[in-house]
Amino acid sequence: MNIYVASSWRNNHQQHVVATLRALGHDVYDFQDPPGKTGFHWSDIDPDWEKWSTEEYRKALNNPIAIEGFNSDFNAMQAADACVLVLPCGRSAHTEAGWMRGSGKPVFIYAPEQEEPELMYKIYNGEVSDMKELIELFIERDQEESITPETINEMRRTLYKPQHKSTVPKTPPVVRPNPQPCY
Repeated sequence: MNIYVASSWRNNHQQHVVATLRALGHDVYDFQDPPGKTGFHWSDIDPDWEKWSTEEYRKALNNPIAIEGFNSDFNAMQAADACVLVLPCGRSAHTEAGWMRGSGKPVFIYAPEQEEPELMYKIYNGEVSDMKELIELFIERDQEESITPETINEMRRTLYKPQHKSTVPKTPPVVRPNPQPCY
């Protein structure tokens, strides 16, 4: 499965999510380290980007560096089969996740830290709060895609290294069927 991980540069969990999903055998897009290039930074356009006026920001959107960064991320979004929104994150990640969901792709929220409740997250396909839940969620999806039980068990052994006998999380991930669009 091709997975787009939407998050923030400031999120300390993002790289661990990318590495874990790759260890499960998925192709995972990492906006911080996209294939063949470096991740986009506004500071590559202007070191004083945080002081921009609205007009300066609008102009910067057409800078070749911004266009290349956008195309890299958006092409990966289009190619992805699913999205993981890693909280906490900001506007870009939420825009990416919203676009993915609006395109009919499943979006799962990973919230390893306490977050303020958000009603509109109901449009997404599920929420998990710990890495074991996220792993289980994708293992279950892989099972639906006919990966052999031996491969699934090997994934669990490799990634879990459980502290107790059971490799199944105590609380199963919250997964909803695709919600129907509201008109």
